[in-house]
Amino acid sequence: MEPVPSTSRPFKDFVSPRKKRKMSHFSESEKLMIINVFKYVKESWPAHKYPSKQEMKDKTADILGISKSAVYRILNEYTKTETVKPAAAPKKRMSIIEKIDDFDKSCIRKIVHSFYLKGELPTAKKVLQVVNADESLPSMGLTSLKKVLKHLKFKYVKRRRNNALIDRDDIALWRIKYLKNMKTFREQGRPIYYLDETWVNAGHTVGKVWEDTTVKSRKQAFLEGLSTGAKNPTSKGNRLIILHIGGEEGFVPESELVFECKGTGDYHESMNAAKFENWFKEMLPRLEPNAVVVMDNASYHSRRKEKTPVTSWNKTNIQKWLTSKITYEPKETKVQLLEKVKGVKTEYQSYVIDEMAKEVGVEVLRLPPYHCELNPIELVWADVKGYVARNNTTFKMVDVKKLLQEALKNITPEKWKNCISYVKKEEIKLGGLDNNIDKTIDSFIINVTGETSSEESSSSDTTESDSD
Repeated sequence: MEPVPSTSRPFKDFVSPRKKRKMSHFSESEKLMIINVFKYVKESWPAHKYPSKQEMKDKTADILGISKSAVYRILNEYTKTETVKPAAAPKKRMSIIEKIDDFDKSCIRKIVHSFYLKGELPTAKKVLQVVNADESLPSMGLTSLKKVLKHLKFKYVKRRRNNALIDRDDIALWRIKYLKNMKTFREQGRPIYYLDETWVNAGHTVGKVWEDTTVKSRKQAFLEGLSTGAKNPTSKGNRLIILHIGGEEGFVPESELVFECKGTGDYHESMNAAKFENWFKEMLPRLEPNAVVVMDNASYHSRRKEKTPVTSWNKTNIQKWLTSKITYEPKETKVQLLEKVKGVKTEYQSYVIDEMAKEVGVEVLRLPPYHCELNPIELVWADVKGYVARNNTTFKMVDVKKLLQEALKNITPEKWKNCISYVKKEEIKLGGLDNNIDKTIDSFIINVTGETSSEESSSSDTTESDSD
């Protein structure tokens, strides 16, 4: 019996499907390869088959399996400059945490607290409605808000089928301790000063102005003696970082620190511990005796005088640290040594700034994180930056510096007293907050379930979905 011829195609006739190139910027070497393939097509393929450059470019795209537009773009770039540019680094997408500043974060915290002050349970959905209804705050979705709330160290407390937002325990305790200390200092009549940093861009200006919509062109404006409206900055430009301190008598004279830096990233990154500590040391003699200095917990405000051992330290370094502190057995393990560190490390964790202040009879009090409403200098900064924005017409740094000095001089002791008066009211309000939280959550359990419950609530630092 003769063999039946196969109907299948020979293996060599099958061509692997071309893999689609992932979306990305072409590297310098990839661009050179595209140019070389085009040159090869141009020199080796029959002129009658590909008579035009367009067809040669199309053939190049077909050989490489990339889009025609990419080939056109790269060849045009090469024709103009006779070089190829390296791929541009992809821009890092800012997270919602990076997009909003500390003042906005503080406002969101206040919104959560406002529910408890009214006797209501705050849920993420309720908070989101208020945030998005406030034109001064950035709009966001529920997922983004939950990320912000987690960053602000809120946690969900789940009571059966209902979730409520509360401050994490360490933040609540920090706030309670701060308010208690502040009350004591006020009763003692101690002079209280507040310090903080802010920034102003060269292009800092007001967001909205009145414009004549009937003026359609520069020519019309010239002929009718009108203007074409406010000049807009071409970019935000470099920025000025401003550090200052003040109290009921106004800004402490000759105590501002102003320096210029690039206008990218978080302005906190432009300040460091060495710069802040040098300024603080020079400023201290200008304060009244027995003063209190209020500041936030920025890392450069809070450099430890001595580093204490952590798990990343090797055993030898832990032993060296312990040698001058307490006795230990050479045979003890790393875990045992770290346990001994826990018992004594609080004695060696003082802050450099606190020690400097203590030497001249001054005490440092740190604000709980993201409680800007407790620092009156935040309101002062709003006035300073508002003045610069309203009067900035050139967007040149030299002029912005002059406007900044004018704005600082315009802040009177009366303005400071008004801002401090507002903060005192906030302190009273927050003084009853934590009791209100307890009452609201407890009454909610009774009202919803119809009975008191001895069940412990489950809490989580991660965000959970709201049931209402």
